[in-house]
Amino acid sequence: MTFRLLGLSDQTEALRLLALQQASYLAEAQVIGFSDIPPLNDTLASLRESAETFYGAFRGEELVGCIAYEREGNVLTICRMMVHPGSFRQGIAGRLLRLPIERETGIRELRVSAVTTNTPAVRLYEKFGFAPVRSFEIAPGILMADYSKSLGA
Repeated sequence: MTFRLLGLSDQTEALRLLALQQASYLAEAQVIGFSDIPPLNDTLASLRESAETFYGAFRGEELVGCIAYEREGNVLTICRMMVHPGSFRQGIAGRLLRLPIERETGIRELRVSAVTTNTPAVRLYEKFGFAPVRSFEIAPGILMADYSKSLGA
């Protein structure tokens, strides 16, 4: 498996990312019983306009996973984490989660959000040392939690 920065100005790469995002977040929607997930509303244009940094996980030429994040000072916020459903449970998300720490210097805190009933995501974040800091309702009966992980001084 290889990992690299994605260039969304390339039409083919952007389309592959959009297809991956749709597949991954549709699977999440089924798990949580809620389909109004913002990434499912993305278009090619809105994805390309994003200020996020996107790193892809490739098996050969196939894009099987991606992490996207934004950095503000020494705080890095993971905005999107996606793995193609055909590649679930292969350790790809964990490897992607390590990328920002390896590629960005001076990070003191990592942040991420997940719907509390998305058990695979919650377990992954907790396994990597993230702790919940707050939760809030995004729709009737759907709770989102913000998680944080300190990387020290």
